[in-house]
Amino acid sequence: MDSTIRADLIAAVVFLWICLLLLMLHYFYWHKGMIHTKAKGKEFAYSTDPALQENHSLQGKGDSSRKEYFI
Repeated sequence: MDSTIRADLIAAVVFLWICLLLLMLHYFYWHKGMIHTKAKGKEFAYSTDPALQENHSLQGKGDSSRKEYFI
């Protein structure tokens, strides 16, 4: 009888770990690539191009066909 209780407990723990793993995989699959940025007014920055265009020290420098972003 003691071994059946132990086997049931191990099976329950394994089942909970599998459920937790599936929930994590589901969450990571549906939330991949989400980036939260601070809003400037009601506009959200979906790309870095507007931020670079506003910076006057970067205007007129280099080739405009190639852009390099530092994160």
